[in-house]
This record gives sequence, C-alpha cells and structure tokens, in this order.
Amino acid sequence: MYTYEKKDKQGILKIKISKENWEKAVNEVYEKTKGKFTVQGFRKGKAPKKVIEQTYGDTVFFDDAFENVINEEYNKFLTENKEVVPAGYPNVKMDSFTVDKGIEATLTFDLMPEVKLGNFEGLKSKKKVVKISDAQIDAEIEREREKHARFVEEDKVCENGDFATIDFSGSVDGVKFDGGTAEDYRLELGSHTFIEGFEEQVVGMKKGESKDINVKFPDNYGAENLSGKDAVFAVTVKKVEKKVLPEVNDKFVSDTTEFETLEEYKKSIKEGLTKAEEDKAERDYEVALIDEVVDRCSLELPASMVDHEVEHMVEDFEHRLSHQGLKMTDYLAYIGKTLEEFKKERRDDAEKNVKTRLVLQKIISKNNIVATSEELDAKIAEYAKHYGIELDELKKNLSPNDFAYFENDIVMTKLLDFIKSKNK
Repeated sequence: MYTYEKKDKQGILKIKISKENWEKAVNEVYEKTKGKFTVQGFRKGKAPKKVIEQTYGDTVFFDDAFENVINEEYNKFLTENKEVVPAGYPNVKMDSFTVDKGIEATLTFDLMPEVKLGNFEGLKSKKKVVKISDAQIDAEIEREREKHARFVEEDKVCENGDFATIDFSGSVDGVKFDGGTAEDYRLELGSHTFIEGFEEQVVGMKKGESKDINVKFPDNYGAENLSGKDAVFAVTVKKVEKKVLPEVNDKFVSDTTEFETLEEYKKSIKEGLTKAEEDKAERDYEVALIDEVVDRCSLELPASMVDHEVEHMVEDFEHRLSHQGLKMTDYLAYIGKTLEEFKKERRDDAEKNVKTRLVLQKIISKNNIVATSEELDAKIAEYAKHYGIELDELKKNLSPNDFAYFENDIVMTKLLDFIKSKNK
C-alpha cells in the first residue's frame, strides 16, 4: 500500500507494509539464505528459522527482507504510475516498525527534469574545410624515415640527437637511491627523458669518459624522498651512435612501401590525411551542432543526476587506470589532488553530459526517430560483410546488448541527420 505526492521537483512515496506481508518477506529470505548459516547440530540449510534467529540474532533476516519489500512496492508504484519518472535512486527512510502493525517508510527521489526544446531552425555551426599542406605530407614521410633510421657507432663527442649508451649511478647526500642506477642505458640526447640538466651535461662527453653530473630534482617530482633534492650521478659513456636517416627518393619508397615512386607515395599520403581530417572535421561538426542544439534548450538538472554522472566518470577513469597497472590513490598523489577535488573538476563535464543526453532523448522521442527492422537487418548485414562473417551465423550469436548497440547506432545516425537538416 502506498501514497504519493509531488513536492518541489521531488517525488515523495509513503509505503505501508502489513504485518502479514512483512512476515512473508522474512520467511522468503530465510528460505533463500538458510544454506549460508552454520548451526551446531544441524546440516547446512536444515536449521529451523527460529534456531538461526536465536544463534545469529532476531533481526538476522530483516535487512534483506526490508530491501525486498521496499523494492517490490516501489517497482509496483512505478509500473502503475508510468508518468512518474525518477531521476535517480530513492532515499529510503523507515518511519516506523512494530511487530503488530508492520512497516511504514518514506521514499524520496528527484524527478526527471522537464526538457523544453528550443527552435532548431537556422543552426549556425560550420564544418572545417580540409586542406592538406605540403608540410603535413613531409611530416608523414619524416616519420617513415625515422622508422628506417640506421645507427652508426662513431668515435666522437656526444651531440644532441646522438644516442649515448651509458652507465650511471645516482646519489643524494652520498647515499644511493632506488631506481638511480643502471648499466648500458641507451639515451637519446635532447629527448628530455631524464630530469632537466642531465642530458645537457652528457653532451660533449666521449666514449670511455666518466664524470659526475650534478642535477636537482623538481619540487613536484613523483618520488617524495627525492623532490627538490640535489643529486649527483656518476656517468660513464660506453658508446656513441649517430642516427642516419635514409634519403627520400624513389628507391626509398620502393624499398619501404607498396609504391614505386615518391610521387605515388605522396599522393597516397595526401589521400589518407584528407580522409582522416575530413572524418575528424565531420565529428567536430556534429559535436558543435549538438552543443548548439543543447544550448537552445532549457532544463534544470537535479544535483543527484550530476552526482551520479560524476561517480560514473570517476569509476570509468579508475577502470582505465587499472588497465595501465595504476591505482587511483597513486594517481591522485602524483597530481597532488584529493578525490573530492578530482570529482569537483569533473562536475561541469558531468552536467554537460547529462543535459546533452536528456535533450537528445527528448528530440528522439518527439520526432519518433526509431530504427526499423529493415534498417536493423541492413546494418547487421553490413557488419557481417565488413568482417567476413556469415550473416546467419552472426545473427545466431548476437546478444540482446549487441542488437541494442546496432539499433542505437542507427538511431544516432538518423538523429544527427535530422539535426544537420536544420543547419543553415
């Protein structure tokens, strides 16, 4: 049994659970969880409810039973009142609980905000005109030259751009520190791989030469025990190599690529760069259009929706860090921020994400933008052809989430086409 009222953009749902329904919920939890309890003299799952309560406490089943009956009533309410759309999880407060009368509880939740769409006629976003310069083509060729560079050992002093193979051992106040010693380390001079001042002092040394290099660790260095400290590195140069790049000509092209002439190669690079730049320009254009559409709409977001989005963003970031073998706590220590400061910095982006999502959903709903069965079949067939998979075999192995992915892809494409049609 429930009563509902809307107050200040919030829903307030009062739920009453009868004594009989409460007892039923407790018994259901007992039947479901009794196998987890160990009671002396009984096999697992065979101890009577009263005995488990005497052993583990009278309220041992209450938490799960309370959650179950509240969720059941809450879902029943939402099913019977589809016009009520919560913006997040409800806050649950138990008002009273007695053996004779059952439970009374209040659920308070933010309501989904009303989205007021603006006038989309005459959008003004512009798509960048792509023009590939000779410098961009030359840069691509230069990267290919770097891949095929040769390294020639020379009896010479080290210069920027050379590769010096060195032994080094670092110390602070005469004491060596972890990670400060290595042998046969191949260092590209001028790459700024080491702390400031180190590579500059290797320049001018020659093979077989040893000397002490004095440097100072930055104040914000990752290792706290070294931050701001003066250090001495004993360095020995064991080899000096000069990088030699191949000459760019038809021979270089035919030896290293699928093309025969430099002219053909440059043409291919230009086509590839043009395609990549045009794809990026199209994505940027779509983002600009969506931003313009969202700016023309009005809605007031409940703080709970933004809070939830921030938590989701942080969890996603933490997950990506884990793939790099990093922990969130270590990352925060490295950038010198607390978790709350990190979350606060993401709040504006979270608000923009939620607002954009709600506006696009409203446009989709208002304009009845859907994926037809024919479009879905065509999209799946296109995917199967692209990856060389038999269509029937692919369809047989697709999960509901896979179908939802294809459907969403179609809807978003049609949505963007709809928005683009409003751009003047």
